This record gives sequence, structure tokens and C-alpha cells, in this order.
Amino acid sequence: MDFENKLEEAIQRGQNRNTAKANAQKQSELSKEDVRNSHNDFRLNLSDYIESCLKKLENHIPGFEYDIIYGSKGWGGALSRVDIDRGPDGKAGSFFSRIEITVRPQNEFNVVNIVGKGTIRDKELFAWNHFEAILEAKQEAFEQMIDNWILQFAEQFSAR
Repeated sequence: MDFENKLEEAIQRGQNRNTAKANAQKQSELSKEDVRNSHNDFRLNLSDYIESCLKKLENHIPGFEYDIIYGSKGWGGALSRVDIDRGPDGKAGSFFSRIEITVRPQNEFNVVNIVGKGTIRDKELFAWNHFEAILEAKQEAFEQMIDNWILQFAEQFSAR
């Protein structure tokens, strides 16, 4: 193949790339609404799932109080309690335990993001973050992650 043919093919590839880029940008503009709607669906479904799972934990371990979380921080729920007990040094004191799981608001990265924090007897157990691209995310994967976090918290709390 001579230089003339290679040059023509290179120009054609560049033009095809430019056309594909313009088509992708048009598709992106159309899908912004789809992305927003998908994130809202995830947020609603996951926050309901978080609430139902945390309330089941509340029913199994007495003393926890459920709090709804909503606003700029995200949407979800938390369980917390304060125990009055003797510490390792024998002195009476109060010990705080809390699990909080939220779905973060949509951001410029177009991901579904859940955040979990767990504290048992004033010691942080976990501070986790899980996210996936909105258009690739699966509800079941997030529900499994939420289940794992709550189960780990329940097991660790029961062990203390």
C-alpha cells in the first residue's frame, strides 16, 4: 500500500472518529435524563431496602432506635443506642453504638454510591463506600452489599 492510500485511510478514520464523537455527545445529552431517572429509582428502592433491613435488626436486638436520614448527606437510615456499662477498667460509663447506611446524591461522576458507617461501643467498626456507574449498576448487588454490612455489624455487636 502506498503512502497516498495510507493518507486517505488516516483521513477517513479521523472523520469517522469525529462523527462517532458527535453522535456520542448527542446520545449523552439524551441520556442525562435517563441517568437522573435511574439514580432516583436506585435512591428510592435502596433507601426503602435500607430501612426495612435496619428495622429487622432493630427488632432482633432491643435498645436500638431507628433514624431516617435524608438531605444533602444522602438518603437512608441509622440505628443507634447508648449502653451504660462497666468498662475494662471497672468504671461505669456510657458506650455508643451506631450503624448508618445512606445512598449519596447524584454527582458529576454518574454513579450510584452507598456509604456505610458502623461504630460499636465507641469504636469504629467500618466506614465503607461502594459505587458503580448508574447505567451499569444492578440493584441486587447493592442489596447484597447492604446485607453484608448489616450482618457484619450484627455479628460484631452480638460478640461484644
